[in-house]
Amino acid sequence: MIAETGVEPQRAVSIPTGIDLATFRPGDRHAARRALGLALDAPIVGIVATLRSWKGHRYLMQALCAMRRPEVTLVVVGDGPQREALGELAASLAIAGQVRFAGHQAEVAPWLQSFDVFCLPSYANEGVPQALMQAMACALPVVTTAVGSIDEIVTNGDTGIIVPAQNDMRLRVELSNLLDDAPRRAALGARAHGQAHARFGEELMVERMIEVFAGAADFRG
Repeated sequence: MIAETGVEPQRAVSIPTGIDLATFRPGDRHAARRALGLALDAPIVGIVATLRSWKGHRYLMQALCAMRRPEVTLVVVGDGPQREALGELAASLAIAGQVRFAGHQAEVAPWLQSFDVFCLPSYANEGVPQALMQAMACALPVVTTAVGSIDEIVTNGDTGIIVPAQNDMRLRVELSNLLDDAPRRAALGARAHGQAHARFGEELMVERMIEVFAGAADFRG
């Protein structure tokens, strides 16, 4: 907005879309996996996103292939125009047996609660992704990119891990390291959860919007 309209930066305010913190919360991982038919003890990396090219699913699959860890499962929640292409990619990389395409899900909280790590490797067309905030509210460690406004909600090394966009090798390294380090996953997830409760709730969003509108009304007055 600043770049395209010339508005003064001090008059621009960014407010993340609020999420339902009562729905998106930490849950019983084993119970969620049993309900969803997922392996109870397999390391699971998950993504919740429309299957569009810029969400970066292919880089995540390439990273999984490069890990050479057949015990790791990638769960892909969402549907979209890239579904067939991504299925073909999984087959060509010989990881089809490690990838579960869950399709569109009206209720994604149980899926998030089943993951060990959430990954959103977008490379374009992002604002503040709802799924990323929802994953953080579920106390998941997140691996993502600094695309759009993602770095307004994720602080690298503190509330998540940020990697360069379109870089499957860095994804491989960071995801593999996280899967091998349960204490670090727990620490990142706890800080992500704290960030979500401090900044992402629906009530806080409404309060901040009212403040902006009130300030604009006073300015005009």
